[in-house]
Order: sequence, then structure tokens, then C-alpha cells
Amino acid sequence: MVKVPPFDATEQFRQIGDQINQAVAAVLASGQYVGGSNVKEFEQELAAYVGCTDAVACNSGTDALYLALRALGIGAGDEVIVPPFTFFASAEVVSLVGAKPVFVDIEADSFNIDVTKIEAAITDRTKAIMPVHLFGRPANMTAIMAIAKQHNLYVVEDCAQAIGATWNGQQVGSIGDVGCFSFYPTKNLGCCGDGGMLTTSNPDLAQQSRVVKEHGSPKRYYHSTIGINSRMDAVQAAILRVKLPYLDKWNHLRKEAIGRYDQYLKHIDGMITPKHCPGSVWNQYSIRFAHADRDAIQAQIRAQGVITITYYPVPLHLQDAYADLGHKSGDFPVSELVSQQVLSLPMFPEISDEQQQYVVNTLKDALA
Repeated sequence: MVKVPPFDATEQFRQIGDQINQAVAAVLASGQYVGGSNVKEFEQELAAYVGCTDAVACNSGTDALYLALRALGIGAGDEVIVPPFTFFASAEVVSLVGAKPVFVDIEADSFNIDVTKIEAAITDRTKAIMPVHLFGRPANMTAIMAIAKQHNLYVVEDCAQAIGATWNGQQVGSIGDVGCFSFYPTKNLGCCGDGGMLTTSNPDLAQQSRVVKEHGSPKRYYHSTIGINSRMDAVQAAILRVKLPYLDKWNHLRKEAIGRYDQYLKHIDGMITPKHCPGSVWNQYSIRFAHADRDAIQAQIRAQGVITITYYPVPLHLQDAYADLGHKSGDFPVSELVSQQVLSLPMFPEISDEQQQYVVNTLKDALA
């Protein structure tokens, strides 16, 4: 039996471990563990990569989203449009600033927000649209930006799974008012813990984010607003600086692996492979089962050593935390259908052809 994990960072560390160890050792020797030159230089390097003037390092992708909403002045009485098929943080931060998440269903083939349904959800309380570039596939930013401009709304891009992705040649995170990135270890650019970044070409938004993330303090011990503690530590910044130059190569390797999955899975009945988009960076390769019992298939292939993940088994509008919004089953039928069908196969840059063939053969046996 072959064991194939959903994600494996060990091969990546084997390749560049010496560089990471040297970078971490230098931070430890410096005695400067929070902030400092590594964080500042990583902010500059990431801003240049994304194509923005400013980048603000923080503790997580969740905090980046929170800081974005705070910087935009979104709060009590406001509404933010969010897809219901995404990680909980996308809506959670809306609630944390006192606003209301307003859900808009997704497209079944892209897993991203259905732009044709956005305008119907806009009210006089709507302040922003938060597209999520889910699984590394960019949302339709042309349509989203046009809607936002027409209705005078902000756009906050949730790029947690999509660093390096492009829409019409432009990097995600540079198209809307603010971009928000996660560097959780499973992301295309991952650190060895938690980390996040906010990107923008609006210097006022960048400065407001910096104030909020430092306890609302523009100057030490002087506090202009209620803030949070959301600093990136220097060790994580140093690791990410080592990894950033490899990101495009790793994203290319992901695309090559996707091509192999497509080839091996194309003749399997009852399985829907993900729609391609030229600018995708494939954080996940998520298939759908049109007729088979997804959970039973997942359990069966797990017993054969193939570990898959269900992103996401319960859409946000049906989570207990949002029961007060009064949603029920059937309100967002595409998200509900996809949540019962989708399964993310093992995906990382170094996944081998042999591993992928084993994954696919195990799937075929389970379906048979």
C-alpha cells in the first residue's frame, strides 16, 4: 500500500532546507524576533511580486481580512457580500467588525461567487464585495470590479489560496481595493506557522491597517483606536523570503500535476473534474461526484493510504454560528450541492506521477 498525503512539505524542505536553516539561525542570532528588517523586506518583496505599492504583514490571513475591513471603515449596520462556500474566516471577519455577511451563491464549475447574482444582493447597507479566489482559481474580477464601480462598493480580495494567480494577466490581490493573503503551511507560499499579508495601492488603507494591527497605536504607547495584536514574527518572514523566489516554479509544478490528473481521470464516469482557468495556481484539485457517495468513497480510499480532504462539508449559511441570519437548506442550492459532492485530491508541487497514478487507480477501484 502506498501512502499519499493531501499535502507534503518535507520534499520542499529537503530541497531548500539549508537556506531556511541559515535564515532562521540569522534571526535567532540577531535577537530581533518580532518585526525588524526581515518583516519590512518581505513586505517590500511581496508588494513588488503582487504589483501593489504597499504590503502589511500580519499574524494570519484571517487577520489580513479583518484589518482590511477595519481600514475601510466597515462596521455595525454595514453589509459585505461573501460566497457561502468558503472557509469560515471569510464571513467570520465580517461579523467580527460588527457588520453582516450577505451570502451570494457560487458557480458549480468554478466554485467561485456567481457574479450574475451579486447585484440582487446589494442593498443601501452594502459596503463591500469579498470575492474568494477559491482553490487557487481567480474569481471573475472584471465583472466584480464593474459591479463595485457602479454601486460605489469596496472590493476585498480573499487571496488566501491563490498567491500567484492572475486574472487577465493581473495578479490577484492587486485588482480590488485590498488583497488578503495567508501563509499557512498548506498554501502555495507557506511559512512554518501562521502568517498573513494585506496588499493595497492605497497608502491611507495601508497606514490604517498598520495602526490597527499594533493595538491601534500610530506611535508607541499612544492609541488612536481600539486595535489588535497582529504582528508577523521575524522567523516566519525570513522563511517566506527564502521561499518567495521559488513560488512561480512551484506553481508551475502544480500545473503540471494538474495536467496529469486531468489525463488520468478524464474517462471515469460520474466524476466531474475542475474547470480550468489560465490564471489558476491550483492550491487544490477538487473533483465532484455526480452520483457516488462522496463520504463512502473518501473512507474507502483512505483505507488504501490516499488521504483526501473535504473542503467544505457545511456551507457558511448553514453553520450554527449563523443560525441567527435565518437561512435554511435550499437558500443557496449550488453551494449546498457542491458541499456534498466535492473532494480535494492530494496536491503539492512535488507530488510524483507514481503517487498520482496510485490515487487515480484507488479511486477507480472504489467507484467500481
